[in-house]
Amino acid sequence: MHKKVHFSLLLSLCLLFGLIARAQDSTDGRPVSMADRLRADGKIYVVVAVLLTIFIGIIAYVIRLDRKISRLEKK
Repeated sequence: MHKKVHFSLLLSLCLLFGLIARAQDSTDGRPVSMADRLRADGKIYVVVAVLLTIFIGIIAYVIRLDRKISRLEKK
């Protein structure tokens, strides 16, 4: 079961990095003005930090839940 969890986490991270790389410009090639504004104000780092905190929390919860379920299955 742990291999499945590790594989799914690795796959989601790879997809997330691909999404981040593609999300840098709008579809017509012009830079996104909202992102430029947040970057200029320094608030983009707050947004990234909050998103990473939420994502890490969800991953930690899933791993903890998997361990508890594995322990119950062994009993």
